Order: sequence, then structure tokens, then C-alpha cells
Amino acid sequence: MWASLTEKAENILEALIFASRWILAPFYLGLAVSLVILLIKFMGELFHIATHAFTATESEVILGVLALVDLTFTGSLLIIVIFSGYENFVSKIDHSGHRDWPDWMGTIDFSGLKLKLLSSIVAISAIQLLKQFMSIQNVSEREIFWLVVVHVVFVVSSVLLALSDRISGHGGGHGNGHGTASESTPAGKSEH
Repeated sequence: MWASLTEKAENILEALIFASRWILAPFYLGLAVSLVILLIKFMGELFHIATHAFTATESEVILGVLALVDLTFTGSLLIIVIFSGYENFVSKIDHSGHRDWPDWMGTIDFSGLKLKLLSSIVAISAIQLLKQFMSIQNVSEREIFWLVVVHVVFVVSSVLLALSDRISGHGGGHGNGHGTASESTPAGKSEH
């Protein structure tokens, strides 16, 4: 009797812990709303560039376009985090009826998500650095130095993470069977 009570309590506790993953769902919904905020900022920047296209210098136009690219990369990064995070930690998305469903969605495990996240951060950092180089006359040497240091740290971190994943056998993290069950399904539960 005591063993069955213990087992029942353990099953209830595990069910509660497993259900707690749904607490993350509002976070991903909030990130989806932040895409709308990014879109508003993007449209404002695009409008600014378009209205000043004939009076702005070449450098100003390039800086404006780099700001658009930066916002686009940030939006893409949000999409990667929303979809991959939701599928890795909350629930699988049934995409069988979506013919435009991108190939990478549903195949990125946690290891691949980390690599894509860091790759996007490196790209955003590179764009920020390029924007500062485009207006180098307005930036102090100290600022440039720290921007370069931060960018190099991001690059080195990405390379080290990729190497550690390769060494540990995750090899790219695209659902290629090299990961463990705990990486591909929430809470380490294997799907049957």
C-alpha cells in the first residue's frame, strides 16, 4: 500500500512538473508580440530613409539600410527562438497542413538552437560594428575598441560552442539523430 501511494504521488508530481512547461507559452507569445513592435520600428526607419533619400549622404543611406538589416536579423532571431523554443520546451507544432513550412522548423534541437542564436547575435554584432565604422568620425577610439572586443567575444564564443557540440557528438543539432532524447523532446520524454 505504501509503495502504491508513493508511486501515485510520484506520478502526480511528474505530471505537474511536465505540465509546468506551459508556463513558457506566454513568453513565446510575448516574443511574437515584440515582432510587431520591431515591424513598427522597421517601418519608421524605412519611412525615414525614403523621405530623406534625395537629401541624405551616401553614408547616411547606408547607415539607414544597415539599421533595416539589423532589425530584420533581430526579427529572424525572434522567429528562431519562438518556434524552436516552443517546439523544444513546450509542445510540438502540427505543421502537416502548412505547405510553406520551412524545413528547419521542427528539426532544430536545443544544441542547434544555441548555435543559431549565437550565429544571429554575431551577425547583429557585426552590423552594429559596421554601422559604427561607417560613422567613425563620430565615434571615440574607446567605443570602437569595446565594440570590437565584444564582437570578438561573440565570435569566439560561437566557435567554441560549435566545437564543443561537435566534440560531444551533437554535430550541428539539426535533428540528425546525434542528440539524445532529452534534447529532442520536452522533459526528456521519448515519443513513441
